Amino acid sequence: MLAKYLYYFILLVDTIILLLETQNLSISFSEASLLYEKSSFLQNIINFSFSLLGKNDFSLRLPMIIFHLSSIILIYEISKEYIPKSRDRTWFIFIFVLLPGVISAAVIVNSAGLVIFGLLLFLYLYKRVPLVYVNVLLLFYAIIDIGFSYLFLGLITYYVTQRKKYLALYTLLLYFINSYLFGFDASGSPAGHFLDTIGVYSAIFTPIIFIYLVYALYRTYLTSKLDILWYIATVALIVSLVLSFRQRVPVEHFAPYLIVALPIAAKLFIHSYRVRLKIFRMKYKLAFVISIVFLILNAFIVFFNQELYTILEKPKQHFAYKMHIAKELSQELKDLGILCVSTNKKMQERLLFYEIGKCTEHSLIEVPLNGISSDVTVRYKDNVLYRANVTNINNR
Repeated sequence: MLAKYLYYFILLVDTIILLLETQNLSISFSEASLLYEKSSFLQNIINFSFSLLGKNDFSLRLPMIIFHLSSIILIYEISKEYIPKSRDRTWFIFIFVLLPGVISAAVIVNSAGLVIFGLLLFLYLYKRVPLVYVNVLLLFYAIIDIGFSYLFLGLITYYVTQRKKYLALYTLLLYFINSYLFGFDASGSPAGHFLDTIGVYSAIFTPIIFIYLVYALYRTYLTSKLDILWYIATVALIVSLVLSFRQRVPVEHFAPYLIVALPIAAKLFIHSYRVRLKIFRMKYKLAFVISIVFLILNAFIVFFNQELYTILEKPKQHFAYKMHIAKELSQELKDLGILCVSTNKKMQERLLFYEIGKCTEHSLIEVPLNGISSDVTVRYKDNVLYRANVTNINNR
């Protein structure tokens, strides 16, 4: 019973922190592009949120937070098949919500959070509802996002090994539909992005957890007890690593497949720990403690990232700089009575979200931070993060 209460407590604290974090971030250029450029399923969800709650940072990120919280509930239920004890599942959920990739998917508006939720929903329903409903869900996935294409590859491999030829053909058809709607780029020449891909994976999971996750997938392969989750995760990992030899891989499309495979790693770790005598468990305890410490430290840095500006000499080196400035800059412009400017494309689209339109009357030009004066200045605790001059343009 205590483990259940702790699980609810983790959900509550996670929700509060994420809601508070929405006020500390500005819309990034990639998020603005998602809103204002080509129509997408995720764009429609965000616009629906705007229609209910108005156009603001809270309503922008609320759908991603809902996807995130729903994913926690789903992976908790799925993990019951791999982690029998409720106490172990609570620790598993604690680690899950602290993963860098999971945190970023919860606050950044991109397809990663949607794909994680979609994969977990599929895995949850697969053994609980008639297969026809699952196949309808897969058809829906095929027409909403390119991120689900690797799910179809994993399912094709799984169905072929299980000799379910009709399901394999159906899934292959869905893969072609998805590729036709969203395209698939496997072009390029050897460019040495393999190590870059490994590095990004390590950043998303932390190095220890990523290495152990890959090891868990390999060990599971040796046991021949391969379930549908193993196929989905392993195929996505192999495809991403193979493609990385020829091109820069959009890891955000592949990482969700490894994130949902965490119950496999947790099952192996718990089994390996419990079958050993207490005197031989020390290395497992040490790895677990080090992983928890790194995850907590990372989460602390992410949620209090603005404090880094007080120690950085160059603010643009901040890992979240691209998600700051715009909101504060728009307020500075409004205080000057300026409601439209002409500036570079990236800042132009970001300012548009905060009701600073585009016009030819005022030109916004960024200037060096060490300048003596500027028309608008964005600061954090007396640290200058951005300076710009506003020039009035005579069009007559």
